[in-house]
Amino acid sequence: MEQTFELNRTLRKLIAPFLEELSLDQLNTIPEGFTNNLFWNIAHVVVTQQLLVYKLSGLPMLISDELVDKYKKGSKPEQAASQEDVNQIKSLLFDTIDQTQADYGSGVFTQFTEYPTSSGFVLKSVQDAMAYNNFHEGLHLGIIMSMKKIV
Repeated sequence: MEQTFELNRTLRKLIAPFLEELSLDQLNTIPEGFTNNLFWNIAHVVVTQQLLVYKLSGLPMLISDELVDKYKKGSKPEQAASQEDVNQIKSLLFDTIDQTQADYGSGVFTQFTEYPTSSGFVLKSVQDAMAYNNFHEGLHLGIIMSMKKIV
């Protein structure tokens, strides 16, 4: 599992600079042909990791339900992200992974609700969820990189 966590950190290290280098206007722009903006994609990876790993394990998530509602699959930006929102997601990018690794090491993930993903892969364990999450974040990193060229 060490490699799974290291890959997740690597993905987040590739995503984090977008929050530093782009303006709020760029982060909030929805490019033509897209349904969400850069910020939504970044916040979405944080939310999805929590849903896949904690919620499906029957554990309290490390993020608020409000954050989940704003950035879960199928949602769309209803208002522009503020600098406070950006700062929160910057912090959560790494805090959530650090806590997940600590919790995994402590053995808190003892149950898991099987979940068929939209890509057709069925998650049967928390280990599956963590591995799939890296795939999911890689997809969104590609989207983020494409969007950056447009905004």
